[in-house]
Amino acid sequence: MHAVILAGGKGIRLRPYTTRLPKPLVPIGDEFSILDIVLSQLAHCGFDRVTLAIGHLGELVRSYAGDGRRWGLDIDYHQQGSALGTMGPVLELLDRLPEEFLVMNGDVLTDISYLDLLHEHAESGAPLTVATYQRQVQVDFGVLSTVDGVVVDFVEKPKLDYRVSMGVYGLRRQTLRSYTPGLPFGFDELVLDLLARHTPPHEYAFSGYWLDIGRPDDYDRANAEFDLIKESLLKGARCASW
Repeated sequence: MHAVILAGGKGIRLRPYTTRLPKPLVPIGDEFSILDIVLSQLAHCGFDRVTLAIGHLGELVRSYAGDGRRWGLDIDYHQQGSALGTMGPVLELLDRLPEEFLVMNGDVLTDISYLDLLHEHAESGAPLTVATYQRQVQVDFGVLSTVDGVVVDFVEKPKLDYRVSMGVYGLRRQTLRSYTPGLPFGFDELVLDLLARHTPPHEYAFSGYWLDIGRPDDYDRANAEFDLIKESLLKGARCASW
């Protein structure tokens, strides 16, 4: 089984932590980086090959992960020359991938079963499978509903529930064959195009632990919670269920 980890972003929202380190290498707890945790999980779930798509400070990622031997993985690299979005780097390495594979952001902390997700993706026959998570967003304003200049409803600082993408996907090579390599191509563009073609993605709904290390607040939260979630993350217990 093959996973592609997107590790080429500049991590602008996570500055100053990412001024000297690429985001996947920022430390979590006293011993681990995000990338270390993810690679350990993938190995535990039965993955044997990983491609790291690198860009910003990519030489540090390459030096850290090496050939993947210490995780029991075979790691290779794809160096992107410019910002290509989420799916752009994947288009450039399609010929190195099996028909079905995993794609994930390199800044995700979760105890999801990557194995189960990829298995469900293969069983679904869908062009794309998106891991989703229920998130609640607090609106900091009073929200008005109006009709023809008349206020007809009011809710003070409502909480809105959304299902959001976790940044973990099951993909098949055939899905991406019609898109042009070398051009920026985002996850959003792929989903909208699949919907327009009436070939909708499949949802893999998840309710365990998930945190996208996108901002300093998220990073601080991950470190504050790490002692509580470390066993679940490092043992990858969910992967053993399939």
